[in-house]
Amino acid sequence: MGTLVGHVAPGFGFLLIGLWHLYNHIKLYSLHPKGYRSLPWFPAPKLRHLELILIAGGSCASIAMELFIGPQRHQPLDPDFTIPSNHLHNFEHASISLTFLLYATFAAAFDRANPARPAAEPLTILAASAAFAQQLFLFHLHSADHMGVEGQYHWLLQFVIALSLATTLMGISHPRSFVVGFLRSSSIAFQGIWFIIMGYALWTPSLIPKGCFINPEDGHMVVRCRSQEALHRAKSLVNIEFSWILAAVVAGSLLFYLILSRRYAEEAEYDSVVKLVDDDVEDLDVEADTRSFMSLGKAMRSIDLER
Repeated sequence: MGTLVGHVAPGFGFLLIGLWHLYNHIKLYSLHPKGYRSLPWFPAPKLRHLELILIAGGSCASIAMELFIGPQRHQPLDPDFTIPSNHLHNFEHASISLTFLLYATFAAAFDRANPARPAAEPLTILAASAAFAQQLFLFHLHSADHMGVEGQYHWLLQFVIALSLATTLMGISHPRSFVVGFLRSSSIAFQGIWFIIMGYALWTPSLIPKGCFINPEDGHMVVRCRSQEALHRAKSLVNIEFSWILAAVVAGSLLFYLILSRRYAEEAEYDSVVKLVDDDVEDLDVEADTRSFMSLGKAMRSIDLER
C-alpha cells in the first residue's frame, strides 16, 4: 500500500462503497420513513451480491499485490522463510484486506443460507466491525515509520476509521436509526477520499511541502523534512487539508440528502396518490355493480307482480 497506486486504488473502492451506501440509505428512508431499517450491505438490481463481490475481489487483488506482485522476488519471505523487516508493512496491509475478504465472504454466505435468521444480520455487522477494528489496530501500531508527514496523514485517518467502526457497531443496537447509517456511509466515503489525497500528496514530487523531499528507505519512498520548522509546517498543511476535506464531505453528504430525499419523497407521494385513485376506482366499480344488481332485482320483482 506504500505507493501512489496502493493508496488511490483502495481509496476509490472505499469512496464507491460509501456513496453506494449513502444513496441507498437516503432512498430507503425517503420512501419508507416509518419502516426504515439500516442494512450492512445493499443488493444490486441485476446481481444481488455485486457489492460483496467487488469487496472480495478488491481484497484478493490487494493481498496478491502486497505479498506476491509488489515484492521484487514476488514473494515476501526470506530464503529461510522468515519475514524480513522491510516486508512487515506488506503483511499488515494484507491482513487488513484479509478481514474485509472474510466479511464479504460470510455476508454472502449468511444471505444465501437464510437471510431471515435472527442472527444473520448482527453477525454480518460484527464481521464488518472486525474488519474496521483490524484496520484501526494495524494503522495505529504500524511497523513503518509514521512519525513524519506520512504519520500525520495516518494519524488523522484513524479518526475516520474509528467513526466507521463505532457506527457499524451501533447498527446492531440501532438498526432503525437513519443518522447512524448516514454517518457510517459518509465516514466510509471520507476514508476513500483521504486515501486518494494521501496517495497523491505523499508520492507526487510537485506536491511535497517546501523544505521536505521524497527519500528511498528500506525499499519504499518516505517523505522527510530538512528541519523541524519544515516538518511542523508540513504537518499543519496536512491538518488544514483534513479540515477542508471534512467540510467538503459534510456539505456533499447533506446536499446529496437534499437532492435524493426530494426526488424520492415526490415519488413516494405520487405512488400514494396513484394507489388512492386506484382504490377510489375500485370503490366506484363496486358501487356501480351494487346499483346494477339492485336495479336488476327491482326489475325482476316488477315482472313477478305483473304476472
